[in-house]
Amino acid sequence: MIAVLMGGNSAERQVSLESGEAVYQALKSLHIQCFKFDWNGDNLNDLWSEQFNLAFIVLHGRGGEDGFIQKLLEDRHIAYTGSNSMASANGMDKHLCKQIWHAKGLPLAPSILAKKDTQSSTINFSLPWAVKPVSEGSSIGISKVTKASQLNDALELARHYDSKILIEQWITGDEYTVAILGDKALPVIKIVTDQDFYNYESKYVSSTTQYLCPCGLNKTQEEQLQKIAIQAFQAINATGWGRVDFILDQNNIPYLLEINTVPGMTSHSLVPMAAKAANITFEQLVQQIINEV
Repeated sequence: MIAVLMGGNSAERQVSLESGEAVYQALKSLHIQCFKFDWNGDNLNDLWSEQFNLAFIVLHGRGGEDGFIQKLLEDRHIAYTGSNSMASANGMDKHLCKQIWHAKGLPLAPSILAKKDTQSSTINFSLPWAVKPVSEGSSIGISKVTKASQLNDALELARHYDSKILIEQWITGDEYTVAILGDKALPVIKIVTDQDFYNYESKYVSSTTQYLCPCGLNKTQEEQLQKIAIQAFQAINATGWGRVDFILDQNNIPYLLEINTVPGMTSHSLVPMAAKAANITFEQLVQQIINEV
């Protein structure tokens, strides 16, 4: 029996509910016994009273992607999809993740962790800057700072979502994403948005965001991104499946943005899109994620 863990109480709750419904329907079509569990933050005792031997985690953001639910399942010796609690925590904390990637020599934009007294004069890399909560997903709470006078407002917005804030050099370029399934990288997707960047609105609201697969890169460039994505995935000891996001600057130099250890699984999500380009149906994708446990 599989429990599809969905919902949660993060800022990504609605997306998680959609992902969970899609996974649940796929499991039903595969004739796999399953049930949906909408975790609302304080009803986990209801989950532990259920009989199940595998959890399919599609809880996005805090609680589902930061190692919290993974650790509880580990303590109860219940198998689950995706990365373990430590790898999940490493991936969710953008600052810690960048430290791990930096130690492996992977390509990153300069960044610092904001302190309470951080002033624009103490930032030793050039404008513009990206100011982002350390542990939040779906581009929530992110600001683009083009002049120093905007920094305090950007920090204030980010602090609504997290006490730890990352200030990163803004790389102007095109955004790409690489889905990982097992130990393989799926075809690269290019994301084209008419927003300033691929923000929450362009992800979930806008009808003009485009996802290009084939991505338009040549074979060598695409293989380079796939190779770096695998290295980034393995560097934090992620397993099973995930997604790694990049910016390619105007000289086609890649910079890692972040990793998602529980990416979206809705009808318009990027991992199913990449799988389809690799001739993997949604049902086959769900089955392969289970097979990786």
